[in-house]
Amino acid sequence: MDDVTTNAAADLALSVHGPVGVLDLVVPSCAAAVDVAEVYARQAGLTTVPVLCTRVGAVLPPDLPLSRAGVRPGDVLVATIDVIPAAGRRHRAAEPDPAPRRTDTAATVVAVVAAACAVAAGWLAATSGTDRLRFATVVVLVAASVLGVLPVGRYAGQRAIAAPAFAGAAALAIAWDSQAERMPMILGLCVLVAALSAAVARSLGREADEALQVWIVAGSLLFGLTWLCTLAGAPPRLTWSLLLMLAVLAARVVPGLVVDVPDQFLIDLERLAVTAWSAREPTTGKRGRSVVPRSAVSAVAGQGTRMLTAAAAAVAVVAVVSAPLLLSTATLRVDRIGARCLVGFAGAALLLAARSYRHRGAGALLRTAGLGCWLVLLVALLGLTGEAAVRALTIGAVLLGVALVIVAVATGRGWRSAWWSRRAEVAEGLCGALVVASVVVSAGWFRDVWEMASTWNLGS
Repeated sequence: MDDVTTNAAADLALSVHGPVGVLDLVVPSCAAAVDVAEVYARQAGLTTVPVLCTRVGAVLPPDLPLSRAGVRPGDVLVATIDVIPAAGRRHRAAEPDPAPRRTDTAATVVAVVAAACAVAAGWLAATSGTDRLRFATVVVLVAASVLGVLPVGRYAGQRAIAAPAFAGAAALAIAWDSQAERMPMILGLCVLVAALSAAVARSLGREADEALQVWIVAGSLLFGLTWLCTLAGAPPRLTWSLLLMLAVLAARVVPGLVVDVPDQFLIDLERLAVTAWSAREPTTGKRGRSVVPRSAVSAVAGQGTRMLTAAAAAVAVVAVVSAPLLLSTATLRVDRIGARCLVGFAGAALLLAARSYRHRGAGALLRTAGLGCWLVLLVALLGLTGEAAVRALTIGAVLLGVALVIVAVATGRGWRSAWWSRRAEVAEGLCGALVVASVVVSAGWFRDVWEMASTWNLGS
């Protein structure tokens, strides 16, 4: 830093007041505060490097360039070797704390409950058999969907999240057919309408952008899969098997896709640009690295959190819906065995995948999906219907709750240890492999090959 005071390209003229007097310096704008402090200490004959502060007492970060710290030509800085109060350390003039994004948990919960009620209303209107009731329900659902996509009001974001569900429920009431072969096509049509509604809401406003993106992507993928299976003449059990398998795989893949950190936060572009073939003059400061502002980090973390929660909700809905439909359509003995294995292993894989989620909301959604798969499998295994099913589910829920409490107390933080983590990772991978293998049996491919082999043996 000997050339700090004589650099011709300097653009900051400063006056540094310290224990031994005033020192006038001309420094480059990219110089860090610690570099200026070292120059002052060397010229003033101090044995320690002082701390630079503004004239109001705010401490300048040592590694932050002066231009980014808000220092302007002609400013007066203070060099001190005394202890700075905690209030002075917390104050940063160049990087104010970002305003927290307002979230209303109660409004979001109400929107989710309203979406679930809309789907239930659409299904009940479709199965009621009364045309007048169906028409009235469709009108109400369409009106609610149109009002939900409008970007007005305090809770515009929450209404935008629920609006696609209202649109999909209206499509369900219109296109309902009780035949099992047409159920994948109807489901694909409903999710396509929901995706279109989410696209309209996203084009009108930027509220709940992450959740609307999940609506669009998930709806488009589900529509493509269900209609491809329908056009290919595949049985419904193949569609539900593929959907359940994709939900299990998405629970493991989604966290690596939704959290996107910009490259400028990971790579020092300034240092990469200064090479032997570059005509740019290198920075004179010893610590001229890029500093990522806290507001940018908070924005990336918040966006990833909202996207991960919405994706986990989509995975849970697909798993909970496809599991009972698969068990109801796999009627033959071999297919039924494969379907039950698929649902059981899918529930275990979702429960094990939830342990790797640090976000509590997303982990709770995956645990709900895993327990929902196991609950559907328990009902299918016991063959219960009516009041006996309700009684058995109540007893099973109480016993399961007691068992979970015992396991939670016994293991404590066991998943965080290396021993439990390795075994959980192996178990999750094994359950995922068994899910993929069970699709071959539940879809009927194994039975078809078996029948073909038996036919050939009889013919020979």
